[in-house]
Amino acid sequence: MTPSPDCPLCPRLASFRDTQRADHADWFNAPVPSFGDREARLLIVGLAPGLRGANRTGRPFTGDYAGDLLYTTLLRFGFARGVYRADPQDGLALVDCLITNAVRCVPPENKPLPAEIKTCNTFLRDQIGTLPRLAAIVALGRIAHDATLTSLGAKKSHHAFGHGAQHKIGAVTLFDSYHCSRYNTNTGVLTTEMFESVFAQVRASLPSP
Repeated sequence: MTPSPDCPLCPRLASFRDTQRADHADWFNAPVPSFGDREARLLIVGLAPGLRGANRTGRPFTGDYAGDLLYTTLLRFGFARGVYRADPQDGLALVDCLITNAVRCVPPENKPLPAEIKTCNTFLRDQIGTLPRLAAIVALGRIAHDATLTSLGAKKSHHAFGHGAQHKIGAVTLFDSYHCSRYNTNTGVLTTEMFESVFAQVRASLPSP
């Protein structure tokens, strides 16, 4: 379910990881594990760890702008409790929610190659398979959307990516959102209101337990 700390499956990513270990020995610098509730009905799939975010801290979306927006939204809609401080020791807990990435290792320039996405899909598929109550998945961006479809055995031609789109795949509903990156928010591709609207739909589909 989680790659080994020295996972060799993607040589380019392994080499980049070694470089970061040499340059930043105090960073996490390993495949980032999923974070949250192991009995979750909601799974959030991101792209890959950010260099100075999850690759540094070891927790998905922790330490960069994308995490500020994501965790604030999860707190607002009852999928998290506590206070997010961009520190894995902040005590933040997810409620009925688990976060993972399509690619577990940080890629150069935040751009994994197609072969790396394909190789890491084994771990995404295994993670999905461990969630017995899974009912909803939020894909953050097109790459996460496509990787999720692959892991579910669904055809991409039948489920086009679009912000706010919903796709029923077996017992699971896939919700699409633009990625909550600083670039997308700074350019207006994604606003806070647009992001929250997706999670409002998710919350409506998953009444609070």
